[in-house]
Amino acid sequence: MAQVHSYQSAELRGRRAERAARWWLRLQGYRILASGYRVPVGEIDIVARRGAILAIVEVKTRADLDRAAYAIGGRQRRRIQRATEAYISAHPALVNRQVRFDAILVAPWRWPRHLKAAWQAQ
Repeated sequence: MAQVHSYQSAELRGRRAERAARWWLRLQGYRILASGYRVPVGEIDIVARRGAILAIVEVKTRADLDRAAYAIGGRQRRRIQRATEAYISAHPALVNRQVRFDAILVAPWRWPRHLKAAWQAQ
């Protein structure tokens, strides 16, 4: 029973972190195009646009910002990149946008930290 509760609380923390990240992005002038985009090959937490930039944003919440920063592994980045290809192919108007992979790190009692160009596509 404890595992189910732990999963549910982690899921709730994740949803709250994504809500905070969307709020943060809007304050920075981004327009949110999608949230929680899922396809069989991967998922994207947030797709946002600001000018010519199409920001693909991974949101991580941990006890502190450093732990959140290290929580995005290579396998996850590849899944996000595959999901990005699917998203762009489903939205042809975005083909000529500059794609940037960002991360927003969330920790309790801290402002979200937006890491622009957190990694490059492989």
